[in-house]
Amino acid sequence: MTVRGSGRGAATLRPAGQTTYSAERGSFANQVGQSVADMVVTIPGVSFVAGNGPRDVVVSVRGSGDRQSYGLKNLQVLEDGFPVTQPDGTARSDLIDPHAYEGVDVFQGPASTVYGNYAINGAINFRTRTGADIHGLELGSDFGSFGMFNQYVTLGFGGRSYDLTVFGSDVRGNGFIANSRYATSTENMRLRVNLTERDRLILKFVNNVTDAFLPLRLSLAQFRLNPYQQGCAIAADAAAGCATVNLLVNGRYGATVARTPQQAGLGRFDRRTIVGLRWEHDFDSRTTWRNQFTYDQRHIDQPTSVASYVGPYNSYNASSDVTNHARLGATSLTTFGGISFDYLDFGSQVYNVTPAGGATRGGLNGTSYGHQWNLGARFQEDWQFAPQWHAVVGLGGTYSDLGAIQNLYSYSAAGQRVTGITANRFFFNLAPEAALIYAPDRDWTLHARVGTAYATPTTSNLFVTPQGNYGNNTHLRSETSVGVDLGADWHPFAGLDLQATGFYEFYRNELVSQSAGVNTVSSFTFNAPASQHRGVELGAEWTPLRHALPGGRIRLSYTYDNQIYTDYTEVMSGSGLSRAFDRGGRRIPGVIPNFLNARFLYDQPDGPLEGLGGYVEVTWRSDYWLDNANRLRAPGYALVNLELHYDPPKRLGWVHRLHGYVEVQNLANKTYVAGATNIADVLLADGTQAGAAMLATRTGSIYAGSPRAVFGGVRVHF
Repeated sequence: MTVRGSGRGAATLRPAGQTTYSAERGSFANQVGQSVADMVVTIPGVSFVAGNGPRDVVVSVRGSGDRQSYGLKNLQVLEDGFPVTQPDGTARSDLIDPHAYEGVDVFQGPASTVYGNYAINGAINFRTRTGADIHGLELGSDFGSFGMFNQYVTLGFGGRSYDLTVFGSDVRGNGFIANSRYATSTENMRLRVNLTERDRLILKFVNNVTDAFLPLRLSLAQFRLNPYQQGCAIAADAAAGCATVNLLVNGRYGATVARTPQQAGLGRFDRRTIVGLRWEHDFDSRTTWRNQFTYDQRHIDQPTSVASYVGPYNSYNASSDVTNHARLGATSLTTFGGISFDYLDFGSQVYNVTPAGGATRGGLNGTSYGHQWNLGARFQEDWQFAPQWHAVVGLGGTYSDLGAIQNLYSYSAAGQRVTGITANRFFFNLAPEAALIYAPDRDWTLHARVGTAYATPTTSNLFVTPQGNYGNNTHLRSETSVGVDLGADWHPFAGLDLQATGFYEFYRNELVSQSAGVNTVSSFTFNAPASQHRGVELGAEWTPLRHALPGGRIRLSYTYDNQIYTDYTEVMSGSGLSRAFDRGGRRIPGVIPNFLNARFLYDQPDGPLEGLGGYVEVTWRSDYWLDNANRLRAPGYALVNLELHYDPPKRLGWVHRLHGYVEVQNLANKTYVAGATNIADVLLADGTQAGAAMLATRTGSIYAGSPRAVFGGVRVHF
């Protein structure tokens, strides 16, 4: 365990022996940078799909969020060392504008020893730019297809005793799917002040407001007919393949009527505010003590389908840890220990959406009030027992308390009925780990690691039935995993760097979610008793002609991710029948088994064209299953992107302060699936399972990706 950049206030924990990949600003700063996807696309082991909104990208590490419809799940997410994941495991990427960041680090595989609950697939830390690096004022604009326009400003100053970065952006667009117009604004600030030679204060502030109209997720059949929902504004005149939602005419019970997203006024209006403060104290040159507190409020107003969700989620996170670098004879020993406590309280209401338009609320569908808190401790030793060898051992544990009550409202001509469901669940999980690192020379580093992790269900998981309606699902258990990583970093010769990791992870009670359709309130979550994740991650950067063409590079990342059920029997009901089906050996749906990114880059290092550069990028995703029976696939795709940019050299004087670029995405205008949630299988009247043709009509799954788009941008530094 080391502390990265504590003098600058980052203080990001990097667990020794854990597979870690990073992306620096140079890989995403010269392009449009619409979302977090632009930051992580070059990182092995990381994939992404479209979530619910313009920047709500579902980022996955080794498939962590491939089975989710929004946010970053089964990960602990941090920014400059401050937590962005709330105590219920929810993190969203809406608040991330890539223009504000210096880089991102991804710690892959089981990581609960250090990062606690929900770090079952790893952790991600986003690093904002420092004031010293910015050293002035930057103004920028991005603009392009579908009415996208982003205005942003960055202010930064720094010295020995302080460092200040302030960032703000406002981005708007019409979207490329009907009813996907959006506006989102973000403010981000970090201030470091050195109080004394041994004491530092770091203040962090993030605020995001997202106002977005939202289309409905499609069935595969609808996607094939009308991926961008053209001609679908009015249900009565809707063209083939249009998605509609059935809304209660009186907002409470009885007859329903079909309405398009435009007619219903479906969308999201969300606000997220994070304020954090950290005090770092050096007892001496070898020992640092950190104390940190973060307040995080997420307030949602989401009429996304037949129901509208409203409510605040307030969370509080406090932690204290000590890192000591000591000598043990002729060897070095790094000791890390810490405790943490986080608490979430919430009170949310769900209303039926009426056909009146403008997301008008009808009767109260349900209310949910409750809390979740996690109390954790962690300890790790990193012993460099020989010049070329490190050994790491650690142990972390968390006690979690989930308590909530849900009131369900049903209506009829006779009146209103209220049913209450109470959940009081307690979990205790431990996560030991061990790693061995061998670096025989500067060109080789080998690592082996056995890690463990856990993730408790959330209160929202406990109240949705297999039919996608509110009800009792309070029996869920924690999911746990044990994973083995074997990896190597190799620098065989000048101009070539390689990273490779193989992983094999064993899961118990894995939490898997699936959609029951657009006319339901939410996705259903269940435990799969046993499953396995195994795969390979490869990363490479190569300058093939270092002397003849020094500005030319090839950057490659590839991941193979094979995830299967090894013990899971699914019980399906319908038409008065109930049948059990063994899913052992089936692929876990939603997980993309192969994904590759290849960039061919060139930057002119000198001469009259110095500063001119660009790249050609190929992104490939293979097809993947959408259901537990493995009968319906989401089709794979390959995209080609182009980018050209110009950074004038210093010899041109004030012109050096300008930067400009142009980018073409999806050059071949490919129609593709950008995001697909899992769907439930169907039991037919004869007791058999429905085939692919029927499953292709199951709604609530697919968002199309962007057709060909052209963007440009300018930035000036003062």
